[in-house]
Amino acid sequence: MAEKTVSKYLSNLEKTFAKDNPVLLNAAKVFHQLDQIEYDLGLIDNEETTASKYSWWPIVSLIGGNSTAKSRFINSYLGTEQLLSGIQASSHKFTALLYNNQSTPATLPGTALDVDHRYPFYQISQKIEQQQKDEGKRINAYLELKTIHSERLKGKLFIDAPNVSATSAAPIMSMLTTHTIENSDLVLVFCDVFEASSSMMNELIRQISVHQDTNKFIYLIDAPAATFYPTKSSEIISSWQRRLADLGLNTGQFILLPNQEHSANAQNPPQFIEIDQRLANVEHDRSYRILNVLEKSIHDIENVIIPEIKDGIATWKERINLTSLLILGGIAALAVFLELQLGIVIDLLFDPITGPIIILVIISVMVPLHLINAKLQSKFIMNRLNDRRKDLHLMENLGEFFELNLTFSRMLFNFSEPAGWNKKVRTRLAQLSDKTKDLVQSLNDSFSTYNDRDSDAPD
Repeated sequence: MAEKTVSKYLSNLEKTFAKDNPVLLNAAKVFHQLDQIEYDLGLIDNEETTASKYSWWPIVSLIGGNSTAKSRFINSYLGTEQLLSGIQASSHKFTALLYNNQSTPATLPGTALDVDHRYPFYQISQKIEQQQKDEGKRINAYLELKTIHSERLKGKLFIDAPNVSATSAAPIMSMLTTHTIENSDLVLVFCDVFEASSSMMNELIRQISVHQDTNKFIYLIDAPAATFYPTKSSEIISSWQRRLADLGLNTGQFILLPNQEHSANAQNPPQFIEIDQRLANVEHDRSYRILNVLEKSIHDIENVIIPEIKDGIATWKERINLTSLLILGGIAALAVFLELQLGIVIDLLFDPITGPIIILVIISVMVPLHLINAKLQSKFIMNRLNDRRKDLHLMENLGEFFELNLTFSRMLFNFSEPAGWNKKVRTRLAQLSDKTKDLVQSLNDSFSTYNDRDSDAPD
């Protein structure tokens, strides 16, 4: 197999983490080894990388309902009113908020996020296009980037999601919501999102349920004015815990925010300290998230991609063999008819000269027909695999992997395993999984003194 070049995306990541994050630097190298396997299988192109499926930036997302609670929080928490009044409850865009050392904020189109490998929406237009034809060209209708001078944004990226109550659960919006939650290290969910029922709210509950054990959710409750007392606060939090438990959401931290419109210290109330403490761990969460998705990417080849290809091959073989049997059945029926009418077929078949000739003629007709049919049926299977690629939100080209099986021997005979999938590849994947586990252990060691024997040594 040809050697895959290191993609520009991975090269940039390695430069970013070369000095201060050896764990993520090594993770990028493992991703390249995984890319080589996927490249050999025809799943990705030479310039593509599986690492681009995930954002390597520490991500905090904010999801709210139709009230102004979320926009008021953003203004108060980030300590700025700079054009953030544009983030209204009716916004239908995913807005990335990024630190800028300039005092003047800027608003950039969604294409700025789509083409920059550093951001979580890198090449998202391709996924949008998979969901709905020609919508990938309208990336600016779904995304925007705002740069803000706020110390709390340093080293992080906030994603302000469209308010759920004003958004329908269209395929693209659902995909973008799923993408945002999956790529986030911390999700701030404003409880007003659960006030009004909508199709998008039900989709959001489903997404939170899938990820609620990841310790990434904080539920923010916008306190009523003049009711911020310890006893009352406990009652409000308990009430919301019960309401969310009824929806199947049983984990997550609850913080009752003071009503920012009536707060004497709107930018630094005590409740923001809790959020600051949680945000201080976001970079560590990012490292664990990257290692987790690396492990998932390794196992997805065997647990997701290979079963899809095997299912496609099985369906393909069934269709080919059924068509060939129908043709042979037609030939047999014609032979029976001729035998009944003329009484010469059996004599010809058992004749030492004409018998082998007839068999060779049948084989010479059936083999080309079988191969032609295999080619025709493969187009149907490739289209089906491309549809499955969209359903599973995969970047890997399942059709290209399947096309490796369109060789003469594989079209003519039955094989149980896809082309290129063998013990050697499974061993390589197992080795990459072990390397990933070692990286997790290395990350754990950076927070502990498990092997620090000198610290326990007597003076």
